Amino acid sequence: MKYIGAHVSAAGGLDQAPARAHALEATAFALFTKNQRQWKAAPLTDDAIDAFRAACARYGYQPQQILPHDSYLINLGHPVTEALEKSRGAFIDEMQRCADLGLTLLNFHPGSHLLQIDERDCLSRIAESINLALSQTQGVCAVIENTAGQGSNLGFRFEQLAAIIEQVEDKSRVGVCIDTCHAFAAGYDLRDEAACEETFAQFSRTVGFTYLRGMHLNDAKSAFNSRVDRHQSLGEGNIGYTAFRWIMRDPRFDGIPLILETTDPDRWQDEIAWLKAQQAAA
Repeated sequence: MKYIGAHVSAAGGLDQAPARAHALEATAFALFTKNQRQWKAAPLTDDAIDAFRAACARYGYQPQQILPHDSYLINLGHPVTEALEKSRGAFIDEMQRCADLGLTLLNFHPGSHLLQIDERDCLSRIAESINLALSQTQGVCAVIENTAGQGSNLGFRFEQLAAIIEQVEDKSRVGVCIDTCHAFAAGYDLRDEAACEETFAQFSRTVGFTYLRGMHLNDAKSAFNSRVDRHQSLGEGNIGYTAFRWIMRDPRFDGIPLILETTDPDRWQDEIAWLKAQQAAA
């Protein structure tokens, strides 16, 4: 079974996120557990935790259907020690917030070298950051999102994701989220079925489907291999509909959250319905 949804707002309280997902007829959702543009947030209250858990139960969302995302400010590969420690502290807090909410996944962008250290050192710092966070938390899997490779961001090649995972000590608590727009912008073609087969064969050889914990289903306004991160509504970008139809019909993508981050929230319900229909037609 495929879990299909969108990254919904938690404005007005975290318990509003599952309600908004339900209104979209989604079987999955993503959310921020705090303001993604701020370093710190007030600790979660018992009332907020209870309300979120109750809303998830009311609408039938289990932890494996929910893919929270951490703050965009965090850089687990930061070349400057003080900034790295700040990012690590914030990431551990995000992991603990997920644990308190009963969630088992935390999606994050791996990090950037900022042109100050070499790629291998940055990848090692990211892995060290993950090891530190896992050692201080329980029950939450660190889910590394592939990037478009914009600027000095790492994680845009499958080999970079594999290099991070190789250095993580508890491999039962690390995984990846593949964003289709990011993959396409990083040079992994998805424009026809043969290209999809080849791209995910590379993923299987290099990382392995055993580590796939979620996906972001986004068309790309950016050009192929442009290293530019620009999302687009399904079927209206440079990827087109074929890849998303192909993903819906491949059982390797069952049982994980498949999350829309497309550009027009007013279309999410229709996009979710279309994705479900492709699965039904398989």
